[in-house]
Amino acid sequence: MNRKVLGALFGLAAVVVLISLAFVLPAKHSGAHDLPVGIAGPPQASASIQQTLATAAPGDFEFRSYGSAGELRTAIENREIVGAFSTTAEGSTVMVTSAGGAPIAQTLRGIATAMSAQTGTEVSVEDVVPTTAADPQAAGISGLALPLVIGGIIPAVVLARLLPRKPLQQAGAALGFAIITGFALGAVLHFGLGTIDDNIVLVSLGIALGMSAISLTLIGLTGLLGMAGFGVGVLTMMIVGNPLSGIASSAYWLPSGWAELGQLLPPGASGTLLRSLAFFGGHGGGAALIVLICWAAIGVALSFAASRRTPAGAAEPSSTVDESVAVS
Repeated sequence: MNRKVLGALFGLAAVVVLISLAFVLPAKHSGAHDLPVGIAGPPQASASIQQTLATAAPGDFEFRSYGSAGELRTAIENREIVGAFSTTAEGSTVMVTSAGGAPIAQTLRGIATAMSAQTGTEVSVEDVVPTTAADPQAAGISGLALPLVIGGIIPAVVLARLLPRKPLQQAGAALGFAIITGFALGAVLHFGLGTIDDNIVLVSLGIALGMSAISLTLIGLTGLLGMAGFGVGVLTMMIVGNPLSGIASSAYWLPSGWAELGQLLPPGASGTLLRSLAFFGGHGGGAALIVLICWAAIGVALSFAASRRTPAGAAEPSSTVDESVAVS
């Protein structure tokens, strides 16, 4: 075996290791990190809860004070907080939202159980924004991480072959694909899995926007930079964006810094927007919507620049780039 082949093998092995680390490290370090939770009740009782949790789970929670249990519910419904603790004369209640992410809801339920054992009195649990009975874990939403990315990559690859050196036409076709696929997946979530009860149209459009943000960016990068642009785009969306998306758990479940980066990329922004549309009436999805629109706009701008540089049908030194992308 010559040195060139041996070097290639070691290089490929290193790439696989790096890809594995990109997926494993976020999962390994996931957990409660400054989770924004609300608290309402008599000052002494509220202070006691905060002190107990700060001692038992330092750094896990960021407490925000509210005036009543009703305000806590409203804050949860608006996605300002991921859970809450309410203390009244009738007793204590831990408020959760299973629709906001199963791991966080399970953590808060566990705290309620521990509080009951510690105080000897029952601490009730209220699911303010629940998931559907047909899909209590919201698996339909959680499982969209990879399909969203693949649904963005596929049209970029196929359309590079069908419409070579026509990036604007590729962008238009990719948008059509995203809309068709978005409504197909929305129908599956509603009629097939029972993940969502309402807002099927908005959820479908959210899926379409997420896929468009990815596919339009890849088409623009490929048209402007060829295979190098396509490779950078895929690595960004698949290797960085996918594991940092937080779709299955919630961005709050990722370490600080990683979560923010994930929300600036289409997979993470798509997950946040879809949960907001599916369960929270759109609340908390504004920033994610802006991120996706910006990525889609950047993709269109890159496609426009590529079309200006290489008119349809004109010969170019890298004329085999798009076909190489399709074959790969």
